[in-house]
Amino acid sequence: MTEETVKIAEKIDIHRGLKGVYFDRSAVCYIDGRAGELRYRGYSIHDLAQSSTFEETCYLLINGELPTKAQLNQFDVELKAARALPAPVLDVIKAVRTAHPMDVLRTAVSALAAFDPEVADNSREATLRKGVRLTSQVPMIVGAHAQIRAGKEPIAPDSKLGHAANFLYMVTGKVPTADTAKLMDTDMILHAEHGANASTFAARVVAGTEANLHAAITAAIAALSGAAHGGAAENVMHMAKEVGAPENAAEYVKKKRANKEAVMGFGHRVYRAEDPRARHMKAGVEKLSREMGQPQWYQILEALVQAMKPYSRLGVNVNVDFYAGVVYYLNGIPADLFVPIFAVGRMPGWLVSVQEQLENNILIRPLTLYNGPEPRTYVAIDER
Repeated sequence: MTEETVKIAEKIDIHRGLKGVYFDRSAVCYIDGRAGELRYRGYSIHDLAQSSTFEETCYLLINGELPTKAQLNQFDVELKAARALPAPVLDVIKAVRTAHPMDVLRTAVSALAAFDPEVADNSREATLRKGVRLTSQVPMIVGAHAQIRAGKEPIAPDSKLGHAANFLYMVTGKVPTADTAKLMDTDMILHAEHGANASTFAARVVAGTEANLHAAITAAIAALSGAAHGGAAENVMHMAKEVGAPENAAEYVKKKRANKEAVMGFGHRVYRAEDPRARHMKAGVEKLSREMGQPQWYQILEALVQAMKPYSRLGVNVNVDFYAGVVYYLNGIPADLFVPIFAVGRMPGWLVSVQEQLENNILIRPLTLYNGPEPRTYVAIDER
């Protein structure tokens, strides 16, 4: 580097991964990582997880206020009316059925753009209408693919079932019990929104170019497919199987820490205290595992929690995905569908983040500090 370049570099702080950088304002999600606090539109995640439904939480995120009964009923009608996929999109799913479910989901959402009459309309009203449609279509894609790759025809949605229950029905072919549906509904509430995470940021970057909503959601799904973002729930279930029994947990953790390897489901980029979402899945996992005659999974998880307690002072605590994977597994859902379930729940969060970006849009264009070679003279190929 030249002396001038060195001086410039010394004045520039590099925030790798944009850690700690605020790139915009948002009225949707409040996170206090040190206190372990999460709010949607001002409402505590604890109140929403205990008292709300996914449909009501969607309405809150999209519209900014909790709905009246009439408003919620109308919103539910709109969601159920959108439970349909164009035949050509089903053909696309069939054509790529052997691919990973996240790749199928990304491809199918991209294909849906060709069949949405408002695809090019980035107005607030059209974006929200498209977002409601996608909120219903994303779980339909996952459900259709689950059946198609098993050599079956997609299961038609049941208008008598709520969003979470209908999703489970389309994936498994069984109408879930009320308790099972409620646990999945809670899981979707907990995953509905979480600030400027990697997939949401990807969606905002794409929306910032004035691309359409389908393009932004396609980018979000692509980002979520990475193991460092969406893969925790699947990895926790693999870990639980590897541990095998509660009495093996302590030794498992000891070996992992000695090798400086991560213990899946612990730690979070934002939270230094408890992930406030985790507690709402814990009780459900305990009950579900007991009801299904497989209490060992909950027991293994709790043994891992105890083994990891010494590290909680370092900010390594249980995160929401620690319990989520067991919920999916006990419902008979294949492990490679765990990340698509994350996408099903996150749809309203992606939608409102894209909408916020479009309302006060600016092209997101950060800088990188050059540290390559100094200026060089080009040498013709015959002289090299």
